[in-house]
Amino acid sequence: MATRPDRPRSPHLFSGPLAIHYRWSPAMTASIMHRVTGDGMATVGTLLLVWWLAAIAAGAEAYATFLDVFTTSSGKLNVLGWIVGVGLTWSLFQHMMSGIRHLVMDTGAAFELKLNRNLAVLTFVASTLLTVAFWLYLGIK
Repeated sequence: MATRPDRPRSPHLFSGPLAIHYRWSPAMTASIMHRVTGDGMATVGTLLLVWWLAAIAAGAEAYATFLDVFTTSSGKLNVLGWIVGVGLTWSLFQHMMSGIRHLVMDTGAAFELKLNRNLAVLTFVASTLLTVAFWLYLGIK
């Protein structure tokens, strides 16, 4: 099959006057993070749930081992517990904010470049603020 040299090619396969050069944008980052957070929550969440259920089924000693991994002797979260907890919480809020952004775009709105970029940035700002607020709320209780 003959190729048409006047048609643009993918930027990583072709360089020259017909090359398309993409600039990285917040919308690209938000889109990638939507996939990463969804996959991460599904994977980490499932593994933790299965481990927790298996620990409950195996008895008090196995459950105590599960708790020891994420908490201190006083029952507070240790460093690993904080990392997993804050990471999953931020992932949840980031995925939710990005999903809301996609829902708005599904209505046909927010395709203007400036508004799209601002909404993409807002997903990161909102998810971070919601995560901080959530953990501050837990700290108060």
